[in-house]
Amino acid sequence: MDNYQGMPRQFDFDRPLTRREFFSRMAKLTKGTIAAAALGAGYSRWLEPSWLTVERTHLNLPDLPAGFDGLTIAQISDLHFGPNVDPALVELAAGMVMQLRPEMIVITGDFVSRLSHGESGLILSTLSRLKAEHGVFGILGNHDWWTDPRVVSESAEKAGINVLRNRNVLLERGGEQLFLAGVDDVWEKKADLSRALEGVPENARVLALVHEPDYADTVVQDGRVILQLSGHSHGGQVRLPLIGAPLLPYLGQKYPYGFYQIQNLQLYTNRGIGVLFPGVRFNCRPEITLHTLHRQPAGRPAI
Repeated sequence: MDNYQGMPRQFDFDRPLTRREFFSRMAKLTKGTIAAAALGAGYSRWLEPSWLTVERTHLNLPDLPAGFDGLTIAQISDLHFGPNVDPALVELAAGMVMQLRPEMIVITGDFVSRLSHGESGLILSTLSRLKAEHGVFGILGNHDWWTDPRVVSESAEKAGINVLRNRNVLLERGGEQLFLAGVDDVWEKKADLSRALEGVPENARVLALVHEPDYADTVVQDGRVILQLSGHSHGGQVRLPLIGAPLLPYLGQKYPYGFYQIQNLQLYTNRGIGVLFPGVRFNCRPEITLHTLHRQPAGRPAI
């Protein structure tokens, strides 16, 4: 019996397609492909770049002073006030951070992409709402240096952000001490880890803010630093299935996003809030991170 008997003519596999049928099917396929491409382009340009997500990590740090067990840190990065970022997105991110009620807030660089259209004022008006029990801290990124580091720093300081440029501050909680160090921009050769750790006792422990994540290979050489928080890479902005990010920036290629264990150093790279040209994201949503630090019991994994 003919297995294809009674099937519609377009599924008659025993005969070749007519010229008209061939071009008809190709036209439908082309229309479908164009529609899918247009839908994907619209999603990557208009939806995902503003689709903020909160990533929650529990970082188990073996040498964390016991008084800091349970400390919560909100991290945002790469705001990129400028032509490709709607200030309303950063305002939304700031509001979401405050709803998380973190004990500390850190901004790991690249406040701006330019300073020609009131961006310094946007830093003040948008970020001054950020408040936390143990303070709000920031560092500069390469784009801040490529515009005007003095203006960016001053604007951030006016907003209540303690900008750490190769220096550290002492944190106290539960009767114990922990240091927070900020390293200036690595790309622009302004980083000085020795200065950033100046005055930190040998037996003390440090959390480090470093814009470029790949600098972790230098930070790991100082055993006082147990955690590095970074940004810079945006996660690649576009992450393709099976391929990953086709393009990553200098000093953001080895550790582009998420958690890494590098010997005794833990590193987390935030995907950032803003974008750079061409202003798209795909499979790489903008990120607010809420870190909860734990003193690691023996045998417990790092994350």
